[in-house]
Parts: sequence; C-alpha cells; structure tokens
Amino acid sequence: MTDASQGEGGSMGDGRGEKPREADETLHLRVDALRADETMQLRVPPPPEPSAPAGGRAERRRGARAAEGTPAGTSGRSSGRSSGGRSTGGRSAGLPSGLSAARERAVAALTPLLAPLAPYARRLAPYARRLKPVYPRPGRTGWRRWIPSWRQSLGAVLTSFGLLGAFLVTAYAMTDIPSNINSYATQQDNVYFWSDGTPMARTGWVQRQAMPLRDIPPDVRWAVLAAENESFYSDPGISAKGITRALFRTLGQGDTEGGSTITQQYVKNVYLTQNQTVSRKFTEAMISLKLDNAMSKDQILEGYLNTSWFGRGTYGIQRAAQAYYGKDVGKLDASQAAMLASLLKGAGLYDPTLSKANHTRAVERWSWILDRMVKIGQLSPRERAGYTKFPEPLKSNPLYDTGEQSDYLVELATQYAKKAAHLTDKQFDLGGYQIYTTFDRKREKALTDAVTKAREQAKRDDPKVAADAHYGASSVAADGRVLAVYGGPDHRKQGYNDSNATTVPAGTAFTPFVYAAGLEHGVRTSRDGPATPVTPDSVYDGDDGVPVTTPEGPYWDRSGKKVAAHNDGGRSYGRVTLREAMARSVNTPFMQLGMDAGLATVRRTAEASGLLPSSIGPQVPALSLGNSTPSAIRMASGYATFAAGGTHTEPYSVRRVTRNGAPVALTVPHARRAVGGKVAEEVTEALTDSFRTAHPEVAAGRTGVAGKAGTTEKDTAAWYVGTADSVSTAAVVYRIDLATSLEPLPLQGLAGTSDNSVPYALWSAATGLG
Repeated sequence: MTDASQGEGGSMGDGRGEKPREADETLHLRVDALRADETMQLRVPPPPEPSAPAGGRAERRRGARAAEGTPAGTSGRSSGRSSGGRSTGGRSAGLPSGLSAARERAVAALTPLLAPLAPYARRLAPYARRLKPVYPRPGRTGWRRWIPSWRQSLGAVLTSFGLLGAFLVTAYAMTDIPSNINSYATQQDNVYFWSDGTPMARTGWVQRQAMPLRDIPPDVRWAVLAAENESFYSDPGISAKGITRALFRTLGQGDTEGGSTITQQYVKNVYLTQNQTVSRKFTEAMISLKLDNAMSKDQILEGYLNTSWFGRGTYGIQRAAQAYYGKDVGKLDASQAAMLASLLKGAGLYDPTLSKANHTRAVERWSWILDRMVKIGQLSPRERAGYTKFPEPLKSNPLYDTGEQSDYLVELATQYAKKAAHLTDKQFDLGGYQIYTTFDRKREKALTDAVTKAREQAKRDDPKVAADAHYGASSVAADGRVLAVYGGPDHRKQGYNDSNATTVPAGTAFTPFVYAAGLEHGVRTSRDGPATPVTPDSVYDGDDGVPVTTPEGPYWDRSGKKVAAHNDGGRSYGRVTLREAMARSVNTPFMQLGMDAGLATVRRTAEASGLLPSSIGPQVPALSLGNSTPSAIRMASGYATFAAGGTHTEPYSVRRVTRNGAPVALTVPHARRAVGGKVAEEVTEALTDSFRTAHPEVAAGRTGVAGKAGTTEKDTAAWYVGTADSVSTAAVVYRIDLATSLEPLPLQGLAGTSDNSVPYALWSAATGLG
C-alpha cells in the first residue's frame, strides 16, 4: 500500500479515479507525525442506499423526492459543508447578525412550549410526507398524473373543515348580542296635521301590545311552532339545513327562502334589518346561537310572538287577534290560531280578505298547520276532526275606530303619502311618520256642517229616500291642493268615500270640457276638410230634440234610430251662441259641438284638465252631456284648471312628510298646460255668466265666482261645480243602496229643485257664499 506522500498525486484526496475495492479488503493509511498547527480533514461519502424493487409506489415517491431535492454535483448532507467545517446553508446564513440573534432567541423561547408536541409530530410526520402532493404524480401517465391521491384529497377536506371550524369559532367569539332593539320591535303611531300645522289625527294602524307567554294559550303557541319551527325547543337556535337552502336560493336563483328558526326570525325582527343578504343571514345565525345560550326558549318564543308582523298594521299576536277576530289572544281556539299562524308566511299573501287567491292560499295553509299540530302531538285527531270550517276573519280592522269625518281625510292622505314617498304598506305601518296635509280646518268644518244639515233635513222630509242618500264634495285649489272633502257620515259605518267615488255620471256639469275642446281645436264640417275656428259667439241650434249630425248626415245609434239631444224640461231656445248656451244651461248645442270638434278631442281635453281616463264614458254623442263618472275631487280639479289659466296640477293632499323629524322625499306634482290661456279665460267667463244667471242676488257685488249645475238624463245625480277665490268645489247628491249594488237610483226629490238645489247649498256653504 502506498504511503501518504504518494496519495497527493493519486485518488485519495477526493476519491476520483480510484479503483473500487472489494468488501473484504482493508485500507491502511500511514500518516506522518503532524505539527501542532496542521489539520487533516477526512471526507467520507455516505454509503449508497440499497436498491429497492422497481415499480413500488413508495419507492417511486422517494426517488422523485430525492431527484427533486438533491442538485446535480452534490452529495447528501455533506453538500452543505465547507472545507472549514462550517455550515453555509444553515438557518442563519445570509441574515444580519441582529436578525439571526433574534431568531435564535425566538427558537429558544418556543422550544419548551413545543416540546410536548414532539412525540405527536414524529408520529404524524410519515403521514404528512405521504399527503404532501407530488405533481405530476410519478408512475402515472396522461391526465391521471394530475389527479390527487385519496390521501391528498382527504387531507384537503380535513384542512378545509378545520379552517372553517376555526373561522366559525372566531366569528362566534367576536359576535355580541346588540344592546338595543330596532324599530320593528318599537312601533310608533303616524301623526297627521292640518294645513295650519295643528294635529289632525293620530292613526291606530300600527298597534302593538306585549303579552306574557303564560297568557297565550298553548294551542296558539303550538300553531305557530307547527307552522314555523316545530323543533324549536330542541334546536340550537339555527337550522343548518334551512340556512344552506336559503343561501343556495339567494345566491343561485336570486330569490329568497325562509329556512329560519323562530330564534333567527326573532333576531331579525328585533336586532337586524329585513334585507335578504348573505352577510345579514350570517350575522343572524351568529346572534341566534348566542341568544339561544343567553335566553330561555320560552323567553325567545314570547319575544317572537310579540314582535312578529301579522298584517293590518299589527305587530304581535294580541293585536292580531283583535284585528282579525275582535277578541283577545286568550280567547282564540286552535282553528283561529292556525289562521293567524299562516299570516307569518306573509300577510300580503295569506290575509283571506284581500283577494280570492289569498283566500285559497289561506285555507290550504290553515288546514296544513292543523295537520302538523296533529303530527307533532299537540292536537288530537278527534279535535282536528272538529275543525272543518275555515274561521273567516273580520273584513276590516276594528282597531281603526275613530270613525269621524277626519278618517276620510286620513285615508286620502295615507294613500297619497305612500305613493308620493314610494313607501310600501309595511314600511308605512312601521310608524313614526308626520304627515302634513293640505286640508283646511275651517273649510272642512263648513262643508261637513252643510252636509250634516242637508242629511238631517232629508231624513225629516222622506226617511225612506234618505236612507240611500249619498253626499260627496271636495274643494281643490288652483294649484292642486285638496282643501276639504266630505266622504260619508261615519267611516266605521261607511268606509266607501263618496268624494272619491267614480260611480255616478257628471251630466251637464261636463259641458265646460266640451266647450273648451271646441274653442281650443275648432270644428270640422267635413271629414277631411280643415278645422274651422269656434268662438263664444258661434251660433248653434238650441231647440229640444235636435238630431245630432256628422259630416255625412244624421248620427244613427245601434238600434237604427236617430240620436237627438234634449234640454232640461224639454225647453227650446232657438238659435243661441255657445256662451249663451252655457249661461242658460242649454244642452243641445254642446252635444252637436262635441260631434263637430270630435269626441276623441273632447276626451283628450277632459283628461288633460284632470279627469281620470278610467272615468271617461263611451265615445258616443252622450259623452258631451256627461256619461263619464268622475269623482267630486276630479270634477273640482278639472274646473280648477280653468281657474288656473289653463294649467293643470294633479290634486294632492300631502305637502310634506317627515319620519322622526327627518324629511322624506316626495314626488311633487307640477303644473302642465291643458288648454290655452285664452280658452281657459273664455270658459271661466261663460261659467261666470252661468252663476250670475242662476243666482243673481248672490252674484251681485262679487267677483271671481263662477259655477254651473249638472243634471243627468235619468235623474240619478245632481251636481254643482264652481270656483270662488281660485278654489274650485264640486258637490254631488245621489242615491245608491250599497247593500245590493252600485247602480244609481232615481233621486226622487232628494236633490231639491232647480231654484233650491241641495248641491248648490253645499257648494255655497263650502265656498263661504251661503
């Protein structure tokens, strides 16, 4: 064997070029004596790993890791060592000395804490190495190389559940039960004010009375639980299945799904909003879990029953029982309780009094709830068999019982406020609104007193006829403000608003719109010829029974008879001007004028002036003599258009709305041109002549007063419509038996005589002329 000096030029230094030795050979190394300052380094490569049978999964994985983890030209662990015996790949390599020291201190501090976990870490290490993904997978071809193994899939699933659990635990720990409840649980009244700012009415639509659970019968409680959450007493406050279904429908289909427990619904009612969002649903679930641990089930159920929405302006089971059955909740039976429980799914869909479809839905759900009560053991089959007839609720809410004339004002103002402020019924019924109306207290009292006097007189004169009497009246300013209305004797007895009813024809009170159409657009004496101007001095035939003509000749009705116009009392006036015909209430010229101007033109003029399209009568010659059925409010609004110089503003009854003092945006009506200013002036002059001709004593010394009476062909209605001081008032008297139909009955003297007309008396009282 060679000595050390010979090894310098051979292969001993690094092992390259050395002939492999047999296993039983012995290596002899001769080393000279070393000096004290000399060092010898001996480098021994690691023995090669024994080869394993080719093709095994573990062998392939180890081979793949070795190939990926060991760079070419290196040899195992010795690749990280330098010739001086110091590590170049250690943890502190490349770090500043300060950071390296800090890292070492952190490791030293954590070592005692992590020491107990070391045995577990050693046990899990082999499994963790197996779960570590190796992509592409060795030993696979094609797309299979990228499919994870079952171990890797299991690891991913377990990791996901772990992270999700950690997130939910953290969210639960960070969620607090709110200290204050929202407005859904603290309802308020809505307050209405007169035009002068003084209070007019405080509505009873929003009513809520908390009831202790002990005063709510078990049948009522279990009807609600059967309908909404039969597992209430055993669930943890949330329903994972329900939440998943709700989220799926909200995210996937864009609509909403219940899926909430009673605890969740209670949390939504008193702490959160009604918004259907994922974030609100998640917050609801977290609070529900905490609330279920903080409150007893009975406390939660009591709160839920006292805060839930049941429709008809009611919150809570006590007010719902009063609103639908006129009794306290303690007097409800299981059948009535099941009907009320069905409302929790949506009063707008299940209140059986709102529509036939609602009634059908309510009956089906009522029956289903009773069957559920039997299934969960809270109602015996024998008791269920006794509930076969649906418990019909009251037609209206008896809680809204002020019954005075102001109720009609409240009704009109409420409808307008909701529309102008874009509020839903539910939003408005939450309360807290201050509604500042346009109603004038003095005008309203004068009008109500006048109608009350006329009604009492009619009862003395002819009680049988007076029993079916209806009086409707309204005053509307030229700028559209509704100043006063008379809707009926008592809102509790007659919810039907006579001032806003489109039931009886306008009669000859409609002729000013025909006159305005002729003045504005002219007439056509031939079908295709140009329009001929019309003036107040244009002459027409005022005789009774004059046939109506068209450019082609007489107008024939469907029965083959010529259509003729008639005057009141069958009087004939000969040739008269249009202004004179208006002043003397001659009808026949205006029926012919309507044909000459075009019935379509007459219709457009009436609608532009303020009459509703739905109230305009059939487009036949009788249109000109008032076969339309406008309400008193709309007739007053139409005449106000002439008083406003031909501009029309839609009638409105609310000028301002606030909620808890904060302004609520309203859609405000704006004036628009209906007819020309000159035309409006000429119509007003004709109506002024009509008022002076019929009532010369009252007209003496007064200016700015114009008006006209209106009669109908079959004497089913009597009108007086006119303007005084830029305020138009319409009053109508008619008879209808509401118990049988809405078909008008003959007046039989109820409206008085032409010289002493009841509608004129109401009009003059409302305008201060009486």
